[in-house]
Amino acid sequence: MVLRSTTPVSPDKGASKRKPGGTRHFWVALLSSSALLAPLPAIAQSVGETGSGTTLETITVEGGGQTAIGPDASIVAKDTSTGSKTNTPLLDLPASVSVVTEQEMRERGVQTLDQALSYTAGVSTDIYGSDDRYDFYLIRGFYSGGSKYRDGLPIRTQNFTTSRLEPYGMQRIEVLKGSTSTLFGLNGPGGIVNAITKRPQAATFGEVYTTLGDDHVETGTDFGGVLDENGEWSYRLTAKWQDGNNGADFTDDDRIYIAPALTWNPTDATTFTILTDYNKRDGSPGTSIPLGSGLDTKTFLGEPDFNNMDTIERNIGYSFEHDFANGLQFRQVARHTNLDLDYETVYGASADPTARRTAFAVYGELESFAIDNQLQYDASFGRFDSRTLVGLEYTRTTTDETRYDGSAAGIDIYDPSFCGVECITWASVSNSDFGMTTKAVYLQEELTLDDRWILTLGGRYDHVDSSTGSSAGSYSATDEAFTKRVGLTYKATSEISLYANYSESFEPVGANRVSFASPPQPQEGEQYEIGVKYQPTAIDALFTLAFFDLTQNNVAQWNPTYTEQIQIGQVNVRGVELEGKIAVTDSTNLTLAYSYWDPKIEKDLNPALVGNRPERVPNHLASIWADYTIPGNGTIGDVTLGLGARFVGKTYGDIANTTELASRTVFDAAVNYKVTENASLQVNATNLFDKEYVTHVDTWSNSAWYGDRRTVKATLRYTW
Repeated sequence: MVLRSTTPVSPDKGASKRKPGGTRHFWVALLSSSALLAPLPAIAQSVGETGSGTTLETITVEGGGQTAIGPDASIVAKDTSTGSKTNTPLLDLPASVSVVTEQEMRERGVQTLDQALSYTAGVSTDIYGSDDRYDFYLIRGFYSGGSKYRDGLPIRTQNFTTSRLEPYGMQRIEVLKGSTSTLFGLNGPGGIVNAITKRPQAATFGEVYTTLGDDHVETGTDFGGVLDENGEWSYRLTAKWQDGNNGADFTDDDRIYIAPALTWNPTDATTFTILTDYNKRDGSPGTSIPLGSGLDTKTFLGEPDFNNMDTIERNIGYSFEHDFANGLQFRQVARHTNLDLDYETVYGASADPTARRTAFAVYGELESFAIDNQLQYDASFGRFDSRTLVGLEYTRTTTDETRYDGSAAGIDIYDPSFCGVECITWASVSNSDFGMTTKAVYLQEELTLDDRWILTLGGRYDHVDSSTGSSAGSYSATDEAFTKRVGLTYKATSEISLYANYSESFEPVGANRVSFASPPQPQEGEQYEIGVKYQPTAIDALFTLAFFDLTQNNVAQWNPTYTEQIQIGQVNVRGVELEGKIAVTDSTNLTLAYSYWDPKIEKDLNPALVGNRPERVPNHLASIWADYTIPGNGTIGDVTLGLGARFVGKTYGDIANTTELASRTVFDAAVNYKVTENASLQVNATNLFDKEYVTHVDTWSNSAWYGDRRTVKATLRYTW
């Protein structure tokens, strides 16, 4: 490893960048599967060929049917591939999975992943308010922003270098709750979010839209269709351009998203889809104000010329499926990612105008590759049906970051006068490299008796090599874990199922372990859950009720003098979740969610903290969204009215539970007018009554972060 100079200098965005050699992993892994792919041409038969040489007529399917990855016909999903890595009805899974469909995201005018999840049971969003650097959320009381997936492959975050998902590029977003390492490897105990990328469809479709709002201009398109007469080739192009802000002075939320996709479907048994995208975001770090200052929550106290959270992300990947008949299927999904980050900020202003603020900058580059191979075998033995899944997964992520630490001149918070980059003094600059390689093998058996009892058994072995290097030294570490999962589903009727499960998770600590008092172990989680699901046949709906007991062990804590870390911490969350998604009629939709969490610190170095509630974790979460369409009469088009409410109970800003943050209820609304059969005008309002509320308090700096204030956006959309 070559270490760079640590002489304090002004940040140079280009000087610190390098190109890690991760690209070769993509081609190595792709070629490694060639032995499996080689026999396929001998099996495949063109759609346009028959034994007599007759060319079959092309059939166009309007709308398409629901699948385990979407697209979905309504706000109610029926199947999922996230819950077991097999295409399984939600009713059959021994776990709680929530699905936010593309239609639901459109009705609510979703702009961020945070908004997409805000009406989901078991998920707490907006936990850092105006801090929009990353996708922040809790699942079942545990921070899970690092447990984010796309098309079943992990989105690894190393230190500061990562990006945010673009919801417009997704056709559904799924939340698998509870410990998930048996399926997905190293993760936090609360659960994961898996976003499914938009793919080509069998029918021609398209839309173009423009959105306007306060300091917000946006336009986009999403279209696709079949390229040849036999229907073997289809394509899709999704694109979006946006010029906006993050709701505060001197902030940006500018985006360019372009995602071409191409599918080759030579037979009913074989599908190969190439998924690519370019995602450029010019954003801003979080804005805060001194607690109790009485300032407007939109007040900016940093430096406008040094306030950036900019990322450029490039992805190329594919999804391959082949059914060999006789019950044997093979699936492979892979993705290569390159990501650049420019993060610049000045923060920490106080009531004392002479007190210097903190200046901070990170310039990073991340390169990653992930591939997951799955072999599934389905068989029947009398009263038993068996589904066996064997998987091999490999991931590699490398990150190179250059970090600058310094300070900036003080500012009068009541009459700010900005001084620019010239008033920043840099004290240090450091370079760090991070790397992580994971190799995993997993096995899952789903055994069904008499179409009523479904026993799910799973096990996974993960081998993790991690490394980090800087001017302070280089470190490496190896972690191994075998995690287990047991689930049982009983289908009492064709509409009602009862289930129970036990599952585990693990999450390694970083490679630099010098500060630990003893060799550290991965943080581990285990969950016990029971629940019931109801999917009536009379209406399009799904109701889920779940009870869970979730514990995380080996939580690392600093001793009182901050000289070493000790893994003595233990946190437990018991809870209840109720969720309902109902398409009552073609004109009425209803989404209901309620969560009760009983979070508790079970073990801590400080005995006085045992029994306290972890910071930012509420006891109660509730939400409701309803929309109703008033049919038109020929002269006037259909009018859809939507209204939603989100409740978050009180939380604490510290684990000592001395800083209490009040509960809040925030309302959202939507109106959609169908101008013609193909054109519509929609207006969405979030935080309709412009409620002011604190979501997070930094007790060290006495700074408060506020939730997003009211935003109103109007969208004119044309579809075909």
